[in-house]
Amino acid sequence: MGKRWIFDGHIAGIGTASGLRAVVGIWQDSPFGSFADVMVQQPSGHRLLLAPRPDVAEFISATYTFDEVRLVDVSAVLGERALRVDAGPLAIRAVTGARTFLGTALRAVPRRLAVHPRWLSAVSPLAALAAPGARTYGTAGSGRAEYYGVSDLHHVTSAVVRWEGADAGTLAPIRPAVTFGVSSVPPRPSVARVRTTVVQS
Repeated sequence: MGKRWIFDGHIAGIGTASGLRAVVGIWQDSPFGSFADVMVQQPSGHRLLLAPRPDVAEFISATYTFDEVRLVDVSAVLGERALRVDAGPLAIRAVTGARTFLGTALRAVPRRLAVHPRWLSAVSPLAALAAPGARTYGTAGSGRAEYYGVSDLHHVTSAVVRWEGADAGTLAPIRPAVTFGVSSVPPRPSVARVRTTVVQS
């Protein structure tokens, strides 16, 4: 493999009745330090990256596909049962619940194996069956490949989402799937413990 970048943290997927969908990355450990970013897909299909710094925006936009990139202050705090996000025009106040059945199964896989690129390449077809739209491996922009190693998963049970000050509607499935890159988040709103490995081919 070529150069690689490893991101350890959490990904939250939120859908709303209005059709606004958000994918929040909360990265405790990464080549860019600790940070959060948000990918938003509007009901029209418009894809928007909300990033906290130019270097983060440059890397993410070279790996994923967006129609617009904005630099804004991004704050994302994930507690034991709550998620709070403030990112420019977006505000999320969500409550997280029980571990999913899939999350329980994922925790049974030793983490060193669960995040290994070879394992993730092999199980990607199974991941698509377990969570429609999700993938654990695929090719990305700029000649890169991505590997998503999920080791835990919790439902989001309720959320208040505001976009540019207006209510975006009640919590809803993430449908249609988001189209930023090779993988969507699971259709049911959730928070995943994840290690993302990006490799330059």
